[in-house]
Amino acid sequence: MTRLPALLAAAAALALSAPAAAQDFAITHATVALGDGSEPIDDATLVVRGGKVVAVGKGIAVPQGVEQIDGTGKWVTPGLFSALTDLGLYDVDAVEQSRDVSADKAIFSAALDISPVVNPLAQNIKVSRAGGVTRASVFPRSGNAIFAGQGAVIDLGSDSEALVKPRAFQYVELGEGGGALAGGSRTAAYVTFRNALAEAQDLAGRNGRNDDALLNRPDAAALIPVVEGRQPLYVHVERAADILAVLKLRQDFPKLDLVLAGASEGWMVAKEIAAAKVPVIANALNDLPAQFEQLAATQSNVGRMHAAGVKVAIGRFFDMNQPRYAPQQAGNLVALTKLPGASGLSWGAAFAAISSVPAEISGMPGMGVLKAGATGDVVIWNGDPLELSSAPMRVFVDGVEQPLESHQTKLRDRYRTPQEGALPKAYEW
Repeated sequence: MTRLPALLAAAAALALSAPAAAQDFAITHATVALGDGSEPIDDATLVVRGGKVVAVGKGIAVPQGVEQIDGTGKWVTPGLFSALTDLGLYDVDAVEQSRDVSADKAIFSAALDISPVVNPLAQNIKVSRAGGVTRASVFPRSGNAIFAGQGAVIDLGSDSEALVKPRAFQYVELGEGGGALAGGSRTAAYVTFRNALAEAQDLAGRNGRNDDALLNRPDAAALIPVVEGRQPLYVHVERAADILAVLKLRQDFPKLDLVLAGASEGWMVAKEIAAAKVPVIANALNDLPAQFEQLAATQSNVGRMHAAGVKVAIGRFFDMNQPRYAPQQAGNLVALTKLPGASGLSWGAAFAAISSVPAEISGMPGMGVLKAGATGDVVIWNGDPLELSSAPMRVFVDGVEQPLESHQTKLRDRYRTPQEGALPKAYEW
């Protein structure tokens, strides 16, 4: 009998960690956005079985025995894919002890891997899930070196298995930030950068490791997949001149799988970016330059790059720019198409920029889209998701319906109808 409490605790822990079984369901008579850049389909049906999309479109027959959800008046979309976030890397942003976003005092840089420290129970994950976000690429911030370390792709399901793809990419800071970290100048940042890649090549066996190597062995080893093209390299630059300098890196390191992050002045060199076939993860509404390297920032940046043939995702959701704001930013880009002289995106392209495009850039082409065989990440909205007045009603990850509760919703419910002389009952953990 003395073992019963321990057995019950173990069973509870097992239940918490075990992913719930995928549901079979069909949503009928809804406005369905596929997430692939096309326009929404009216009065459509979506069928999900075994955690995967099996059919979507008009006139789809619902298989016998599959739960039907009436989508009349509702919108159905793939789950949002947030590119470059800090979800799961902190509990309270203002409390240093709870933050694993950067390692300012570490002796390592490129070798840093955020995968082991992602917390699937973090409140920012719960808040984002309630906002329709089902997947994200999570990245570390640069601490005391230009290389920040290795990011990961996660899902926002309520189980304990958040990691989808560990060590999904390496992140490096160039431009103004890289110059400050490398010694006070962009020139130092580029020398540091090129030397690091050369040392990784040496360690890989081309020339043997040099005795005068500047990188420690773990950092050099972490960059081997980068120089061999097996791990994407996300490069943060904003200025047009810096973007061109990054594109030229392939002359010396031809296997680099580059992704540009930021690129506030990307519209100025959009043809060169498109020709190099390098995708961009950009801030959608960055039109007020905070640094000199952003002097040419404009809200038309994403629209102009897209028009030039650049694959552009809306991303970089961290600090005050939360992932749940992605639909608002995509909606603003749709509104820009109505302003004379401005460049925005169509509705379909704008939604793809927060769903399928960031998924593709992250190496997850079967996510962020509703098509046969795609992951069953589905969101039911009470209206057009790119309108501020709309909100998710139900969210599914891998075909499993998710709870939409967080500390925010519990506090809202607690204080919604306060009674004089007594506080409503506090929420339980």
